[in-house]
Amino acid sequence: MRRMIGSVVLAAMVVVGARLEAADTKYGAGVTLATATPIKELYDSPDKFVGKTVRVDGVVTAVCTGMGCWLAIGAADNPDQAVRFQADHDGTIVFPITMTGKPASAEGVFVKIEADGHAKEAASEHAQSQSKAAEFGSRYQFQVTGAVAP
Repeated sequence: MRRMIGSVVLAAMVVVGARLEAADTKYGAGVTLATATPIKELYDSPDKFVGKTVRVDGVVTAVCTGMGCWLAIGAADNPDQAVRFQADHDGTIVFPITMTGKPASAEGVFVKIEADGHAKEAASEHAQSQSKAAEFGSRYQFQVTGAVAP
């Protein structure tokens, strides 16, 4: 009898877990990479990742309040270390402000921002000007291909 109850409870947990996963909202292409790269690794050696498609998991620390064209994801254990995911301005991917503070996964091509002053200003918009995240954000970001969040 205990085995049967245990089996029923286990089956219910699997069904609930599958439903929660299915309830995630997909933005753009969603995420396709199975493994996430820790944000700390991006901060420690960013040039190693330039031009590569990378997945990041963490907490949404900021979202563009104008057009929803970017979001920043911080490490769950260090939200001050955040990376910015920039969408094209064509409205194909729009991130709602309600994502802020929620867990999310996003992926895209990691790029080094050229010296263009406007691009650097926009990239560091989500962070305070004197922080390490602002410095990082003014030099590197993602061209987002997709994201998922609850």
